Amino acid sequence: MKTATAAVLKKELAHYSQPELMEVCLRLARFKKDNKELLTYLLFEAGNEVEYIEGIKQEMDKAFSDMNTSSYYYIKKSVRKILSGVKKNIRYSQKKETEVELLLYFCRKLRSMKPSFTRSTILRNTYQTQLRMIRKAMEKLHEDLQYDYQMELEKLEA
Repeated sequence: MKTATAAVLKKELAHYSQPELMEVCLRLARFKKDNKELLTYLLFEAGNEVEYIEGIKQEMDKAFSDMNTSSYYYIKKSVRKILSGVKKNIRYSQKKETEVELLLYFCRKLRSMKPSFTRSTILRNTYQTQLRMIRKAMEKLHEDLQYDYQMELEKLEA
């Protein structure tokens, strides 16, 4: 089966009634956890982005506190898992402010982590990559927000 493009799907969905659309959405939610998470974001959390960000920050706090720090191998695996979860939540939101806020928070948590991430090349590279991604996302923000985030970014780079 060949997958249809988003434009074709949009045209086809225009012909569906509201109950049929609801059935399609619920059927999508049953197949993959990501679909269910995206639907949850769109229905319940998209209206209050600040609360959404705070919830993700709390999840990050818990993940960093539960991290196995006995070796850099386990730290690296945990950091990658945390970062992939953060990236997934950023994709759901699709807002650059959310992306910058969450990546800054991730970098702050990584920087304050004990033992220091600087002893691992992989963790240092991950940190530097996230700083570059923050800078790239900041370019698309309003100038006032850019200035505020730039101050935080400079602290992390120092």
